[in-house]
Amino acid sequence: MKYLIATDLHGSMYWAKKVVEKFNEEKADKLVLLGDLYYHGPRNPLPQDYAPMEVAGLLNSYKDSILAIRGNCDADIDQTISQFKLNKSAVVRVCGRKVFFTHGDKYDKNKLPALKPDDILLYGHWHENALNAKQGVICINLASASLPKNGAKPSYAVLDESGLKVKTFDGNVVFDIPFLI
Repeated sequence: MKYLIATDLHGSMYWAKKVVEKFNEEKADKLVLLGDLYYHGPRNPLPQDYAPMEVAGLLNSYKDSILAIRGNCDADIDQTISQFKLNKSAVVRVCGRKVFFTHGDKYDKNKLPALKPDDILLYGHWHENALNAKQGVICINLASASLPKNGAKPSYAVLDESGLKVKTFDGNVVFDIPFLI
């Protein structure tokens, strides 16, 4: 199974299209969205091509491929325009590792869920790329696709049996974590 992971679209149709393009280019099986899909939030500027209902329409056309996490800017009403469930979190297993998907407002490198060494915590929320280890858990903060902060570039991640790569949309690899089988 191959996963393409993106976060914090914040209603940007421009970046939603870019995410879907990468999903198709990477030939991923699942599109994992780590929250903050539609609303830009009161502290953020309007992202490029802000059109939450158009973003919902585009994402709904991929509903069978989406695993979505609810972010702090996602409201109950967002579930009514989404034809896929907005989960609190999700867990998948890849090469014997537990990969815990969350938004980042409840769990992050400073507050870990129940994970073991070599498991992975993958989250957004902070809008920047960061790689840390805490108690043996690999913690990856993925930069926002639409509103990256602190010098980060818009990014996404690819996860499969070979490992996890965080990439920018212009093709640079930010982090490469190979899995030894």
